[in-house]
Amino acid sequence: MDRLHDLPQSIVRAIADVVGTDPVALHEPRFRGNEWAYLRECLDSTFVSSVGAFVDRFEADLAACTGAARAVAVVNGTAALQVALRLVGVVPGDQVLLPALTFVATANAVAYCQAVPHFVDSEARSLGMDAEALREHLHVNTKMRAGLCIHRDSGQVIRAMVPMHTFGHPVNMPALLAVAHDFGIAVVEDAAESLGSSIGGQHTGTFGRLGTLSFNGNKTITTGGGGAILTNDLALAARAKHLTTTAKLPHRWAFNHDELGYNYRLPNLNAALGCAQLEQLPQFLAEKRRLHEAYRASFADVQGVSLVTEPAGCRSNFWLQALLLDEAVADQRDAVLAATNDAGLMTRPVWTLMHRLGHFASAPRAPLPVAESLERRLINIPSSAGLVSA
Repeated sequence: MDRLHDLPQSIVRAIADVVGTDPVALHEPRFRGNEWAYLRECLDSTFVSSVGAFVDRFEADLAACTGAARAVAVVNGTAALQVALRLVGVVPGDQVLLPALTFVATANAVAYCQAVPHFVDSEARSLGMDAEALREHLHVNTKMRAGLCIHRDSGQVIRAMVPMHTFGHPVNMPALLAVAHDFGIAVVEDAAESLGSSIGGQHTGTFGRLGTLSFNGNKTITTGGGGAILTNDLALAARAKHLTTTAKLPHRWAFNHDELGYNYRLPNLNAALGCAQLEQLPQFLAEKRRLHEAYRASFADVQGVSLVTEPAGCRSNFWLQALLLDEAVADQRDAVLAATNDAGLMTRPVWTLMHRLGHFASAPRAPLPVAESLERRLINIPSSAGLVSA
């Protein structure tokens, strides 16, 4: 058994036993399918911007993959989330609930709407929003008026919540939907990291009124940059497409725009890459699950650390594999990061909690004991598809 004072080197050995000793990145894209063929076809068509056959195909393929009625492809996941919040009625001065433990883009999208992020705690089980803690927080700190949830201290409406599926592990959406229903709050899922993840067979991003995806270069599939809005509401989907196409009214030649819109449509060139990547998603998911199983075996005898796995009743895409240090050895986190990176094995800590960032320091927040504990202890380890062979 490994001794706790040797923890950094024990972790180096456990990772290297799985991925080898050559330098390895945290997460790299894999291009092994029709990427070159589709990009060439796109270039030959000359339709490389926001209109083209690959955009339409990518949206249709995404809808089929996730089970959503419609998918609207946009330039990145942050843009998708910003527009989704506007679509559920978030206006300047509203509050939006979101986990303090998230990537900054989640909070930025709220700020872009001139709304106020309201940070809440996470649960250890999924690393996502804690529904029970959220319900208690809302009971104490809000009141209902005319069907609206009002924050007592500020008088602001809490209009929406944004559950985020951390590292691709599904959060407890049924419990969060119950809280949202009881307090009259709209739900927009940040499923940026969870393409291919599901709860009871239902794909993440399809539980709320809207969900959003990201296809950044480090995601399970990539379009280079890109994102999408998912919804089962056809009217919302049509409005999402309208808003992200500069709110331009259809006409053979006139440029008429009926409201403030955004130039956010995904270019056809990026969509061509996405179509090829999406064809390989089942293979990527199988490879990332195989990597998780290899890590689980390798870390079985390493004391002081556990491998984060999928919650019961859920299926994770294992976008980023994560280690969770025991509280007793949390002070060794930076030593682990140094030892692994010195060995050429790229690792990263979890994001700085949102309320610690200067521009969000004054935002309202619930008590965050679990999020603060997770922040001290989480480490992401090499997670690319194809790191272990079948």
